[in-house]
Amino acid sequence: MNDTAREVPLRVRLEAWSDDDLDLLRAANAPEMTDHLGGPESEEKVLSRHREYTAMSAGPADEGRMFKVLVAGTDEVVGTVGYWRRVWQGEPVYETGYGILPAHRGRGLAVAALRAVVAEARAAGGPRTLHAYPSVDHAASNATCRAAGFTWAGEVAFEYPPGTRLRSNDWRADLAEGVSPGAC
Repeated sequence: MNDTAREVPLRVRLEAWSDDDLDLLRAANAPEMTDHLGGPESEEKVLSRHREYTAMSAGPADEGRMFKVLVAGTDEVVGTVGYWRRVWQGEPVYETGYGILPAHRGRGLAVAALRAVVAEARAAGGPRTLHAYPSVDHAASNATCRAAGFTWAGEVAFEYPPGTRLRSNDWRADLAEGVSPGAC
């Protein structure tokens, strides 16, 4: 990079999940995308999840949303992100999950997607805390949460997939305060 050039952080655009996004969900079900989540799901589970995502994104925003992630200003689909309600430690919260397709990693897109979903969850007007629970062994996902401005709340036992205990970190964003708007 020369003295007059500087890196411009990539921005993302979120689009609500639709019937047209099944192939994206199949791509996100690849082994390299699910190695910290118990591995790929069956086609039957993928189809069920697709129906859930489509229904969630057609319902009230305060119940949750699933999105496809695109590079802003383009039609380049790079991953998924969403938020949904759950009860955590006796309190209603939102949980988030995200994934950037392998060909698009290393560009700051996961951080940008996570920041964008924080804004969506805040605007929805539901629970005031958004949590992410990456495996303690998933360095990249934990770094994404930190870079997106989430606060580490400690290590927890988390069940995912159902019936499997996972050692996770609990990262949280206060939706009343927001997260750092710094560059990706």
